[in-house]
Amino acid sequence: LMQSGNVSVLDRPEILNILFHPRPAPDAAPPEGAEDINIAAPDGVSLGCRFYPASKNMAHILFFHGNGEIAADYDAVGPVYRDYGLNFIVADYRAYGKSTGTPTVTAMLSDAHLILDGVRDRMNRDGRSGSLWLMGRSLGSAPALELAAARPEGISGLIIESGFAGTVSLLSHLGIDAEALGLKESAVFSNADKIGCYKGPTLIIHAQYDHIIPLDHGKTLYKNSPSKNREMEVVANADHNTVMIMAGHAYFKRISDFIRQTENRIY
Repeated sequence: LMQSGNVSVLDRPEILNILFHPRPAPDAAPPEGAEDINIAAPDGVSLGCRFYPASKNMAHILFFHGNGEIAADYDAVGPVYRDYGLNFIVADYRAYGKSTGTPTVTAMLSDAHLILDGVRDRMNRDGRSGSLWLMGRSLGSAPALELAAARPEGISGLIIESGFAGTVSLLSHLGIDAEALGLKESAVFSNADKIGCYKGPTLIIHAQYDHIIPLDHGKTLYKNSPSKNREMEVVANADHNTVMIMAGHAYFKRISDFIRQTENRIY
């Protein structure tokens, strides 16, 4: 793991109860055109992902969602990505959706590596020649940046929506007194440092009026990115949970345009 410190300091109930809001998926088959992928962790936990496939030669987005979401919440969104010519794969953390186990910060980051391996295996098995992009929203910015920093090879680009730059400021915004718990910024996620390790194409999307992860976090991530191909999109009048609603189709167009321009090819 790409850690500048020990993230297990966050694995205590008063923090986990705020960072993670797991809920199971309905016990139903995926919608038509989607499929579920289960990835086995060494400790017996099953990690669920939902795959909304498009053409094999088009870009694939491996997406890590926010803390109150599950993969099935994207059943209406996956087909929109497909309409824009993009494969979309949503990963669930432990205890979310169809994943088993108990969520911890440590597991979320280590599981991200297993999920990346599982998705790559699946792409290889299916003869999927399209590129692989990482995307993280809100809490999901942590596993996305973990992978971008630790394993940039074979990752075509990075998209962060409503991501956080610093853990201590995030926790204090969520009502946790990080100082009282003895937490130092360098001891935990260090997203701002991790993005500094990734030189590939990077798109930062953030709400103008984000009330949970203020816009400054997105600006810090953008500033710390060493990429020669980095862009930032501030969604006007949106807050943390209305980015996609306020942007509408412009949200998907912005992402697909960035990917296409980056890959400099016409599908």
